[in-house]
Amino acid sequence: MFTGIVQCQAQIAAIASAPNFRQLTLAVASNKLQQLALGASIAINGVCLTVTAFDEAAGRVTFDVIDETLARTNLGALAQGDWVNFERSLKFGDEIGGHLVSGHIQTTAELIELARSEHNCRMRLRLEAEYLPYVLAKGFITVDGASLTVGAVHADGFELHLIPETLSITTLGQRQVGDRLNIELDQQTVTIVQTVERVMQQRQQA
Repeated sequence: MFTGIVQCQAQIAAIASAPNFRQLTLAVASNKLQQLALGASIAINGVCLTVTAFDEAAGRVTFDVIDETLARTNLGALAQGDWVNFERSLKFGDEIGGHLVSGHIQTTAELIELARSEHNCRMRLRLEAEYLPYVLAKGFITVDGASLTVGAVHADGFELHLIPETLSITTLGQRQVGDRLNIELDQQTVTIVQTVERVMQQRQQA
């Protein structure tokens, strides 16, 4: 589990590709790898990945990315030198500054509008219709691993309003129109909406 509070950005140091498979090696500050173990979970752009190798002193950590993950996320579009959002898994006793995040991406959304001023940034994202019932104004959503609050909701997507701190710590400050961002819906919202829909359907059939 994660909180959606991105701890830092990491850079893609190397990529090894094969059919329906990628191995990503990231360069990250060595203090972010302290007490790490093989098999540990780290969220990269919000995707829960398993550590397959690491070198704390060198600040390198490696992950295997399989076909299902490549199909559902933006990890397949990464190139050497790109930056990604990095979050270690939640430990007992940690502060939950965002919301509980599983690292299981449902889909990606396209950034279709970007408006920035000195202290404000508004993003509008296009999202597939099947996921929109679970996106509520002022509700939680995870975008590229960052726990965010939904702004306005539209027929084709939703808006985000980002503070300077979020833009500086995460890769969201580097995003451009046309980019695709990983989306994880708030599971509590999904459960509530699906439960209400099921109950309503049962009542209509009674």
